[in-house]
Amino acid sequence: MIRFPSQQGQEPPAPAAPGVGRVTAVLGPTNTGKTHFAIERMLGHRSGMIGFPLRLLARENYDRVVAARGAGSVALITGEEMIVPAHPRWFVCTVEAMPVDRPVAFLAIDEIQLCADRERGHVFTDRLLHARGEEETLLLGAETIRPLLRRLLPRVEFITRPRFSALSYAGHRKLTRLPPRSAVVAFSAPEVYGIAEQIRRQRGGTAVVLGALSPRTRNAQVELYQAGEVDYLVATDAIGMGLNMDIDHVAFARLSKFDGCAPRRLNAHELAQIAGRAGRHTADGSFGTTGEELGGERLVGGEPSGRGLDPEVIEAIENHCFEPLRLLMWRNHRLRFDSATALLRSLEERPTRPELMRMREADDHLALATLLHDPDLARLAGHPEAVRLLWEVCRIPDFRKILSEAHTRLLGQIYRHLRRPEQRLPEDWIAGLVTRLDRCDGDIDALVSRIAHVRTWTYVSHRSDWLADPGHWRDRTRAIEDRLSDALHQRLTQRFVDRRSALLVKTLKGGGDFLAAVTRTGEVIVEGHGVGELEGFRFVPDGSARGTDGRALMSAARRALKDEIAARLRRLESEHEDSLILGADGVVTWHGAPAGRLSAGPSLLTPAVTPLHDELLDPGQRERLRRRLERRVTTYFADALAPLMTLRDAELSGPGRGLAFQLVEGLGCLSRHGAAALVDGLGQADRRQLGQLGVRIGVTRLYLPALLKPRAVAARALLWAVRHGLALPTPTPPAGRVSLVPPPGLPGGWFEAIGYPVVGPRAIRADLLDRFERRLIPLARSGAMTADPALAQSLGAEAGELAGILIALGWKQHHASDGSVVWRPSRVRRPPPPRRSRPEHGPFAKLKELEPAP
Repeated sequence: MIRFPSQQGQEPPAPAAPGVGRVTAVLGPTNTGKTHFAIERMLGHRSGMIGFPLRLLARENYDRVVAARGAGSVALITGEEMIVPAHPRWFVCTVEAMPVDRPVAFLAIDEIQLCADRERGHVFTDRLLHARGEEETLLLGAETIRPLLRRLLPRVEFITRPRFSALSYAGHRKLTRLPPRSAVVAFSAPEVYGIAEQIRRQRGGTAVVLGALSPRTRNAQVELYQAGEVDYLVATDAIGMGLNMDIDHVAFARLSKFDGCAPRRLNAHELAQIAGRAGRHTADGSFGTTGEELGGERLVGGEPSGRGLDPEVIEAIENHCFEPLRLLMWRNHRLRFDSATALLRSLEERPTRPELMRMREADDHLALATLLHDPDLARLAGHPEAVRLLWEVCRIPDFRKILSEAHTRLLGQIYRHLRRPEQRLPEDWIAGLVTRLDRCDGDIDALVSRIAHVRTWTYVSHRSDWLADPGHWRDRTRAIEDRLSDALHQRLTQRFVDRRSALLVKTLKGGGDFLAAVTRTGEVIVEGHGVGELEGFRFVPDGSARGTDGRALMSAARRALKDEIAARLRRLESEHEDSLILGADGVVTWHGAPAGRLSAGPSLLTPAVTPLHDELLDPGQRERLRRRLERRVTTYFADALAPLMTLRDAELSGPGRGLAFQLVEGLGCLSRHGAAALVDGLGQADRRQLGQLGVRIGVTRLYLPALLKPRAVAARALLWAVRHGLALPTPTPPAGRVSLVPPPGLPGGWFEAIGYPVVGPRAIRADLLDRFERRLIPLARSGAMTADPALAQSLGAEAGELAGILIALGWKQHHASDGSVVWRPSRVRRPPPPRRSRPEHGPFAKLKELEPAP
């Protein structure tokens, strides 16, 4: 057995218990070589396993071990990636994915202080208490966990690793004064993007690292920085967990973060974990704060300008001396699967040790509790194996880290499929969901969301007992993730890196500022040269400003536009509604310049507005612009569709309320066929109230005549097209046109929504169609009629189109005995009445009710 040298002030090693390998805690700050030490120890044993906190770190160290021992001897196991050769000796894993039931001579857990983490701590604590190597176990982490390890593992040995380089405080600096090879740390994606945009404008570009990025995208962004293409990195605290980069200085843009429950100030040891990325191996590093104005809010939360960190925190970080951890997160690992209730109770058991605190917010636990609220699903979990399967489904991670209702609903669908006799997920169902993710269009947020979704399916693909062809789905989801990751890297680089400007900034280090101004007409002048115009909020560069020197001038112009953009935004917010025009193409213009575009919102009547050409706006300004545009859009539709809004807000009861809801959802036009029961249930008072609200109950449709005016028709067309993703603008009927031949490519639902339902070869305005159908009622009573061309003319149709219209309305063509052609209405057999006589179904069932008034 290998003995480690004890260091001054440490307890002498305790003898190992029989049959259990020695447990050693290797503690120290960042940049102490703990991971390298552990891998060297692992490779000195006949077999071994090491767990890392991130998939990215597991992959990086897997590649290192493969280079040293060959691919045939090393396995990689994470939630989304599994490479297991025939006879592996060493396993590199994420902590959650460690196959702890497999005996190995050596076992190590990295970042063991994460036992105190509110989200994942219970997994690390479980490994701490129960995962062991037969010969040796290493626990790698920070000194803050030493007292708890001593109490929980009385026989543990300790080794302290000193930091290879010094870490010193450099004070508070403006973003523009940060030295090259700096990393700026914020704690939300909007803040990261805002800072990255500022650095792009002022320093030519930056790499971006967030926890939401896929490992492939993160690697590409890190390589962009490591290769020297950019000198700056903007990141969340994702860089604090083992990413090794050549960073000289770490600047905190904020000292507080939202931890899943509430905003809180970071502890000194958390700041040190991130600051420790500065300085690698023997190269010293520095840390500090930076505070730039983004949307009127100073990023460094809680500090006056320039104050920076408290002296006590600075001293603790520089000397690596922190308050010890007091509690570790814990969850019972002896789960009971007798019933779903027993499983929940076992998850809620409390620890017996005072050093442990029960984990209350685990996502799998919350998903289980939510799914069991569904009585149908709960009944499926009626025996132990079904309960065990439900628990395995609940452990499918939501890589968006929000445990949304959509993710919980997906878990329910997966479980229901697996409880069917086939006990497999349907191939066509998975194909439909995965295919929708295989798109590389959209912005950064859209790509990040798709990557998170496809990572969930990659995780599922590793459950070979759930899929008929797991290998196919592993390959396909991985290929999709790679394509999306490459597209995301490209988008991030396009948005935050201007390679020519970056080169120019490096070349002109130490140079003076450019002189720039904006004229009354919007022309942007830099050093006496016109380099473009400002149209609304969009900077349009001049064609002559395309070379390297021109790029430098335009960079100065962007700096000059900061005040002008702020002034224009204030002017837009204060001007009258009429200055903002919503066009048929869904674009909101301000004095002729595009400012925003409609997109699908929370409901049909409330579309969202996405600001356009907002590259010059910071996040706060962008949000102000979006809110102002949405107010204008809301006002426009409230005015154009006033009768519909009145109907939506009316106090109705019973069938009237149901019809009003369906009419609003149909934008003022509703087929009677789908609402027959509600129409039949209307009383006289209901009909009167609906009539007062402008609702006309026609032969085959309900509609609001007031919404058939051109402005209302255009508004309805725009709302439906935006909601359903149609290309804009859509060709609405000209004013006064009562019918038209439907243009190809437009769905029937669009015509129904604008009040021009498609009847055979024509789309006919709802009021004219109703008048036409009422005109046919007396003719239907006579038993037969001839196709009078005047009928077609009343609809604005050609005589040859009348036959198609009549057939669509339920008439049939017959040959009379004299050889002439006549038309008769078709009849549908009356269904048996339940309590009272029900009206006959069919286009002319309610003849008496619908007969025209004298």
